[in-house]
Amino acid sequence: MPQQPPVRSSAARPSRPDASMSLITNVMDHSLDDGYAEAAARKRARGEGGGMPKTLRARLGLAGGLVLAALVVTVGAAQTRVTAPVVAKERQELIDRVDRETAAADKLETGVDKLRDDVSARQRDALKESGGSGQADLVDVLSGATAVHGPGVKLVVNDAKEASSGGGVDNPRETSGFSDTGRVRDHDLQRVVNGLWASGAEAVSINGQRLTALSAIRAAGDAILVDNRPLVPPYTVLAVGDGEKLGSRFQDSPDGLYLHALEENFDIRATISTESDVRLPAAPSVIVRTAQPYTEKTEKGTS
Repeated sequence: MPQQPPVRSSAARPSRPDASMSLITNVMDHSLDDGYAEAAARKRARGEGGGMPKTLRARLGLAGGLVLAALVVTVGAAQTRVTAPVVAKERQELIDRVDRETAAADKLETGVDKLRDDVSARQRDALKESGGSGQADLVDVLSGATAVHGPGVKLVVNDAKEASSGGGVDNPRETSGFSDTGRVRDHDLQRVVNGLWASGAEAVSINGQRLTALSAIRAAGDAILVDNRPLVPPYTVLAVGDGEKLGSRFQDSPDGLYLHALEENFDIRATISTESDVRLPAAPSVIVRTAQPYTEKTEKGTS
């Protein structure tokens, strides 16, 4: 009969817990590549290992390098400390200069306002002396020299949506072919203002700019100017007058129908509403260039 293999009574040796991680264990045990380890060993054998230099010349060179580096750092820090107050002083001088110029401009503006008030007072006195005291306030209102308020209408005119939306190359506001279609032009505002005057408006303003007999509505490129001041859409036109009658008369007038045609044909947006109280500022300056006060002495001198 065949002989049975012997049965081992001793237990098998237990395996290592990290036996399944042989690659990681090898990396941890041999963190330095063999080639690098051999090169480091040869270098130590020749006495070229790291550490402080052995010879006096090498030590002096290292000391000189450290001194030079320390000198550069010290000089840089010293220059920074020296120039910092100078830069701060120059900055403060600029701030003080801006403050002085701003204060001077504010002082001049205050002086202009005082002179304007003085001129208005002298004009009223001159009207009283010439027998027109009862009409002084009316003249101020009609000439735009004083702020006014009262019932009236509010008319808002704006470009077409395609003219005011978007930007860049595709923006229709930047194309010359769109100038007479969806954009409000200076002559459009001229007709609107003239229509309001003809419909019974007693005072008119556009975007806060009071209009007088000397006001001009012009175009400069793509911008609309009122008395040489640029306006930005939407254009808000305020007019003092009999609100309901003024609004209906304007809409039935040729200029109102012209504005309606712009809405129908070119999508220009316009809304008009009756207001119980609108406030208009005074004109920034009222200058008489030609007219002279009438007196009997002047008439006798010219006859």
